[in-house]
Parts: sequence; structure tokens; C-alpha cells
Amino acid sequence: NIVQIDSPVSGGIGGANKGTLAVMVSGPQADIDVVKDALSVFGKVFVIGHKPGMAQTMKLANNFLSATAMAATSEAVAMGVKAGLDPAVMIAVINAGSGRNTASEGKFPQTILPRTFNYGFATALMLKDVRLCVEEARNLSVPDEVMSAVLDQWELTNSEFGGDSDFTAIVQMIERRAGVTIGEKKS
Repeated sequence: NIVQIDSPVSGGIGGANKGTLAVMVSGPQADIDVVKDALSVFGKVFVIGHKPGMAQTMKLANNFLSATAMAATSEAVAMGVKAGLDPAVMIAVINAGSGRNTASEGKFPQTILPRTFNYGFATALMLKDVRLCVEEARNLSVPDEVMSAVLDQWELTNSEFGGDSDFTAIVQMIERRAGVTIGEKKS
């Protein structure tokens, strides 16, 4: 009489501290109903489906998008800095426009522009999530060209900065290749 309920979370350390995580749940609905109130202490509960693993697939898709936002925003801002643009102004424009994403809204202003690289999530963990996402896509016979390209960037970051580095180190890996430093301009 043991039932498995998948229940991965997303939202980082900040979401955990505030109780605002996205709690993704899959399993039999009657059993989810038994644990839903307890899970809601962590944040908003999303019932993903009834089959085991569905919540994990949702988490992999979500974390892949977060990993992609970090990689893509890092490359875009490095390009702008190389062309002479102010990275703080770039982030402000991106956040006011259609390029806005979790990297531009939180990670760049909080840890990249001030050069602290301490957002609180390890490179090895992000690499693991992207790897698992690529594997899942391949198992489902889903195109994974973008996923594979993003995975390459995380593998490079992990090999250059180590798995214990903060995942915002991906910016430093891209900076090295671009020959720039992304940080707040000093007047």
C-alpha cells in the first residue's frame, strides 16, 4: 500500500525561504489530495498528471529553459559589451522588452553585474538537469538541437570552473571567449 508521488520543486533558495516554490506533483489524484496541503507549505502546487515521472519531466523542461536563459543572456550581453554597450543599460532594456527572462530579471542584476557570482545553485546541478533533459527528449524522440547546444555550454562551464562553482559562472566562461568583462560600468 505504498504510493509514489513525484514532487520536484523550482524557485531556488529564495523561493524556498519564502515558501513560494513551484511544487510539481504527479501521481494518483486521490493520493495527491492527501499530501497537497502539506506540499502547499513550500509553495504553489501544480498537479502535472497521474503517471509517475510526469512531474520530473516538467521540472526538466523548466530547468532547461532556465539554463538556456542563462546561456543566451550571457552571450547576448557579452556581444553588446564587446560592441561598447553598457551591460546595466542592456539589462534594463532587455527587462523592458521582449527579451526579458529569469536571467535578465534576477541573476544578472543580483550577482553578475556586481560580480559576486553567488546566486546559490551549483554548476554541476544545472549541468545534471540539462543532461537529463536531453536524455528525456531523446527517449521521447523529440528534436534536441537547441538542448544539445545548451548542454555543450554547461559542460564547458563545468570543466572550466568546476561543479561546485555557482552556475552564474557560465558568464565567466563566455567572457573568456569573448575577451570582455560584464559588470557595472564605473563612472
